[in-house]
Amino acid sequence: MDIKYSETKDLTPAELESLFLSVDWESGRYPDLLCTAMRNSHRVCTAWHEGRLVGLLNSLSDGVMNAYFQYMLVHPDYQQQGVGRGLMRRMLDGYAHLHRKALIAYDSAVGFYESMGFEAGGGKHPMFLSEL
Repeated sequence: MDIKYSETKDLTPAELESLFLSVDWESGRYPDLLCTAMRNSHRVCTAWHEGRLVGLLNSLSDGVMNAYFQYMLVHPDYQQQGVGRGLMRRMLDGYAHLHRKALIAYDSAVGFYESMGFEAGGGKHPMFLSEL
């Protein structure tokens, strides 16, 4: 499969809505907000197959010490084919100079992130205050 990777924040609401809803993420119901979120991200790495957005990873960062990976998703038709690994490798390479890279993982994805070098933060708890 010929997957093309890109660093672009120029994504349409329809592209984002389709990808986010493909994995049943609630935020897919707010495609215009997702477009703004991608434009405001520090970096956005995307995966494309035949002109179709099939994967995305974005980051928030201070650019000198910390990066937080917020959204990491791959369309179900393209999962288990190295797309997520390709996105994460590109993002980690771009932030190799930073001291801390962080994310919050679903239980089902912990093994994937551990394979990419992440470790669970002992004694730390992800906390949220969601307004949507």
